[in-house]
Amino acid sequence: MYEKLDRETIVRILRSHGESEKLLFAKSQEICAREVGNRVYFRGLVEFSNICSKDCFYCGIRKSNKNAARYTLSDVEILDACRFAYENRLGSVVLQSGEISNEAFAVRVGKLTEAIKKMSNGELGITLSCGEQSADTYKRWFDSGAHRYLLRIETSKETLYKKMHPDDGLHGFAQRIEALATLKKAGYQVGTGVMIGLPFQTCENLADDILFFKSLDIDMCGMGPYVEHGDTPLMQYSHLLSEKSERLLLTLRMIAALRIVMPDINIAASTALQSIDPQGREKALEAGANVIMPNLTPLSHKRKYCLYEGKPQLDDDMAAVTGSLTERIEAMGFEIGYGEWGDSKHFEKER
Repeated sequence: MYEKLDRETIVRILRSHGESEKLLFAKSQEICAREVGNRVYFRGLVEFSNICSKDCFYCGIRKSNKNAARYTLSDVEILDACRFAYENRLGSVVLQSGEISNEAFAVRVGKLTEAIKKMSNGELGITLSCGEQSADTYKRWFDSGAHRYLLRIETSKETLYKKMHPDDGLHGFAQRIEALATLKKAGYQVGTGVMIGLPFQTCENLADDILFFKSLDIDMCGMGPYVEHGDTPLMQYSHLLSEKSERLLLTLRMIAALRIVMPDINIAASTALQSIDPQGREKALEAGANVIMPNLTPLSHKRKYCLYEGKPQLDDDMAAVTGSLTERIEAMGFEIGYGEWGDSKHFEKER
């Protein structure tokens, strides 16, 4: 079944149930253990601003959502969260925000990455997820200390992409592809990902997504189930959606299939999985994921970074979030890569 994962085989895997699904997860976990080991790497997630210039139809912090309570963390709040990550040996942080592309934003993020490096004696790894930027900005941030970048494409099918984004010159499919190529040229470990279970999406589309990841030669992937938000245009198509439980299972099959196709990349267990199932992220680890992102955003702002509804652990502080994850992951028999960047083995091999 796994000798040749062409498009047809991947589609069949994504539709598997019962015994064939169990065999799929067993195979992906075997490959994960062999290729990237038994360690799970933490990335302390700091959602430092929900101000966004984009208007994506699926997103709760889209520019046109007047019900979103906007915020931007201060430098002190960001550095405090990163200091917590450093002192608790999480190894890496992720700075994530809405998409803003101007000089002031570029300068600020560059200074923040430099400050994080200085505060941690160069020991904290830094991933950025701040959307499309110019080549100069990407290079500036890389030179200031960031070394991984996550830019999700959400779907690699252009016609579906256009259904998810306004046709206004700011949401171009080609420019998203170009940004991913620019990130690779700048030297980053590059990650992307898709939403799973979108209206109008098929298993064939998802199989093409996996082949797209392969062709792009990504180093890491963050993908999760599509979860609705009531203040978005895409809600009008909610009647086309499968049950959330099925979207979760489909996401787990996607993780397993991607682990088989790209055995040595880093794959994140997304928070959106936990919004559907309290054990969603643990199930993703069993399907072949090896990265988890504990949310270190201050409690005073955590609820405001609302991409979708039902986001978990909104009332848990940094210590509670990391503590509960640690207990659950270690109880499953995984090790946690404390104090390690957990770089993509795929990237290391390519380098």
